[in-house]
Formats: sequence, C-alpha cells, structure tokens
Amino acid sequence: MTINPFSTAPTTGIPSISDAVSELRHAAGDFAAATGAEASKLKECALETAQSFKANATEKTDQYKAVASEKMQQAKESAQYQWEETRVKAQELHVTAEDYIRQNPTKAVLGALGIGFLLGLIARK
Repeated sequence: MTINPFSTAPTTGIPSISDAVSELRHAAGDFAAATGAEASKLKECALETAQSFKANATEKTDQYKAVASEKMQQAKESAQYQWEETRVKAQELHVTAEDYIRQNPTKAVLGALGIGFLLGLIARK
C-alpha cells in the first residue's frame, strides 16, 4: 500500500500535511510573539540608555559651563589687575620723565633731537 502525502485522511503514525502546516503556523506564531517581546524589551532598554546618556551629557555640560564661567571670571579679574598695575606704572614713568626733563632740559632736548635724527634716517631708507 502506498501512502499519499497529500491526503488529509489520518494514517497511522504519519501526520498529515494540514497537521504539519498547522504545527508550523503555531510554531511561527510562537516565534513571532517571542521575537516581538524581545524587540519590545530591547526598545525599552535602548530608550532608557539614551535617556541616561542625555541626562549624563546635560549634567556634564552644566559642569563644564560652571568651570568655564569660573575660569573666565578669574581671567577677567587677572587681566583687570594687570591693567591697573600697568596703568599705575605708566603714570609713575610719566611723572619720572617729567621730573627728569625739568631737571635736565638741555639733555632732554638733545636726546630728543638725536632720536628724531635717527628715526628720520631709518624712515628715509
């Protein structure tokens, strides 16, 4: 007796094609459900990780802003201090130069003429 594989009649010990198809559909459905659940878990995990990265980046950015702001304030104060010191030294130099010129007018005029003469020679070349 030959067995017809396309027969839907039950045979002893051999499943029919419709039974096999039904089992495959059931297995595919189970696989799809399990895969969907895993994909959903992975999506949630990715969202949590992204939110964690965002929060961490925001926190680091705020820290860097605070440090940069502090350093900028320190640099500003230092520059202001240096400017004040330079201004004071320039005023002292001005007063000293005036005193020297008043005490030694001939030397001052001859020195100025000599410097002017040298600058004229340099500019002419």
